[in-house]
Amino acid sequence: MPPSTAFSTSANTSWQQRSRRHVWHPCTQSIRLEAVPPLPIARGEGVWLVDHDGRRYLDATSSWWVNLFGHAHPAINAALKDQLDAFSHVMLAGCTHAPAVELAERLSALTGHALGHCFYASDGASAVEIALKMSFHAWRNAGRGGKQNFVALRHGYHGETLGALHVTDVPVFRDAYAPLLANAHLVASPDARTALPGEDAVAVARRAAAELEALLAERHATIAAVIVEPLVQCATGMAMHDPDYLRLVRALCDRFDVHLVADEIAVGCGRTGTFFACEQAGIWPDFLCLSKGISGGYLPLALVMTRDAIYEGFVDDDVARSFLHSHSYTGNALACRAALAMLDLFEREDALQRNLGRAERLIGRLGEGLRGMPVDHLRQRGMITAFDVRETGARFAERFHLAARANGLLMRPIGSTVYLMPPYVIGDDEIDLLVDGTLATLQAVAEPAHAEGAHDVALA
Repeated sequence: MPPSTAFSTSANTSWQQRSRRHVWHPCTQSIRLEAVPPLPIARGEGVWLVDHDGRRYLDATSSWWVNLFGHAHPAINAALKDQLDAFSHVMLAGCTHAPAVELAERLSALTGHALGHCFYASDGASAVEIALKMSFHAWRNAGRGGKQNFVALRHGYHGETLGALHVTDVPVFRDAYAPLLANAHLVASPDARTALPGEDAVAVARRAAAELEALLAERHATIAAVIVEPLVQCATGMAMHDPDYLRLVRALCDRFDVHLVADEIAVGCGRTGTFFACEQAGIWPDFLCLSKGISGGYLPLALVMTRDAIYEGFVDDDVARSFLHSHSYTGNALACRAALAMLDLFEREDALQRNLGRAERLIGRLGEGLRGMPVDHLRQRGMITAFDVRETGARFAERFHLAARANGLLMRPIGSTVYLMPPYVIGDDEIDLLVDGTLATLQAVAEPAHAEGAHDVALA
């Protein structure tokens, strides 16, 4: 059966056709929707998604990295139902409410109150733009308005609105809009895969930090902030680096009087093994962005945490010195309540400790199965596991995605990088199913395709 009809069974077909007719799907070449029809999901159960035929798919990517404790979790469901009986939303300009206050308090406590204030938004790109605006504005309020530029890592990803694209270096997302964008300074990624002969991950981190040091030494008077994805540059292919890089960057930012922005949108909330990725380096940034997993995959929510000293710089009678950025759904009560329920689950289930065993089983079984297969750089940081496939052929990511669906998995490689980022409630038997399905999928698509003129588009 050809791929274009492999999943178009009677109960699913209508939804696929209606979706193609009216929904503009993200991160998707619309011309490929016939060959790769969208998978119609009817319901979710823990780590599983179920289509309209009752076929189950293990959510190996946590629905684009947002789902932490599984679909339809009873505790989060109950918290949302309780909040609905009170109210769903009220504007946070001129009002406040318990879910927003309590979430800000609890997150601050998790940083040891190093980051004391939270500004709420609705998505990751918005959080990045808020942090960049705050950094520039803070310097302007301090009488240093010349600090208008930003430094980002090569191959880094921080979102796709224009401000976030300004510090994103992924060509497939950025190039079409280059005429609309200012150019950030780009410095070397500390990606451990780039190690030269005789280097380890620490040496790569130090080499990359030396390039940043040279730039800051020359341009620090005009640079507002450095933005990094701590420990894992996700959208560029799960590029992982040693925590020493973060320590070095923090020291350089202190030395040259530049802000540090930690984009923990994808890597926060326990993905790397600690609740905040920065914890593994023993540092705190000046701004920390969270989204994706913060609401457990239930509702759009993002936030920027910052130091009290930066907040105080905006407290002034002069309206021009105030931070007046706003979103209609800022601090949405339902989203904040979902986030509080998610934090409760971290505590009640000792999730970070239990994830150690899950991660160990996952990479142990995967490492055994990948022996002798055409892959490089099997790597893991917390609950993120990835490897790179050699000789992928045309449209590898698309072919892998379809073959994974045939094996009961929902997976979307990033170019030639296959990654596994399952929800934290995955059990041992489900880990085994995930690994076995991944290996079977790889075997099915490892041979290069022979499609003339086809090209691969990085999925995420």
